[in-house]
Amino acid sequence: MTQKNTHPKLSEKGLLTPDNCVVTLIDLQPQMLFGTSNFERQTIINNNLVLSKAARVFDVPVVLTTVETKAFSGNLWPQIQAVFPGQELIERSSMNSWDDPNFVAAVEKTGRKKIVLTGLWTETCVALPTVQAIHDGYEVYVAEDCCGDVSPLSHDNAMKRVIQAGARPVTALSVMLEWQRDWAHRDTYDAVMDIVKNHCGAYGIGVEYAYTMVHKAPPTRFPEYDVPASAHLVGEGR
Repeated sequence: MTQKNTHPKLSEKGLLTPDNCVVTLIDLQPQMLFGTSNFERQTIINNNLVLSKAARVFDVPVVLTTVETKAFSGNLWPQIQAVFPGQELIERSSMNSWDDPNFVAAVEKTGRKKIVLTGLWTETCVALPTVQAIHDGYEVYVAEDCCGDVSPLSHDNAMKRVIQAGARPVTALSVMLEWQRDWAHRDTYDAVMDIVKNHCGAYGIGVEYAYTMVHKAPPTRFPEYDVPASAHLVGEGR
């Protein structure tokens, strides 16, 4: 997942490419996730991992920001930290990231005018910067399945608001496939399939079935399968 991307330059024509966008992950923190109820919480984590890992595969710049880490919200989820080890976090007190000059400067520094944005909660930490970024001339693509809010109504109303403002709703998987575009691009193919098999449910199982049963490839081995057998007995009363 950490290899340097040599993905061929793609025609844009209104689509997302690895060369024309920046990903922003906003307030993916424990206290913010506790309050969500529009989607199942583990699903929100999973979908953000799809987007995060895809950004690494395609060398898309990522801006990470957190709010009130010590006073209220807690640390950035460790799953996301593991994808971006050592990356600087932009710490804020404002609910609206677009009010924070450091966040805006980080986005501007990438030189990209398309933002793929996700965060918690949809009605504040997603909607407010989306509306203002669009006002400032950016195109914003809200990864809806990565976002969470305190109720389905809050999330749905926030999505209506950002769409009315001009945002484009997308999903983590749709963004990754839009970046890939062509299965003949072999430099990213295996890494994309690895993300699919780890995080994309029935799609991933279907890929595994096709590889092993149709194409007779060896079964996928995940790292946890390589743990010594005795380690699996810990805590099982054996």
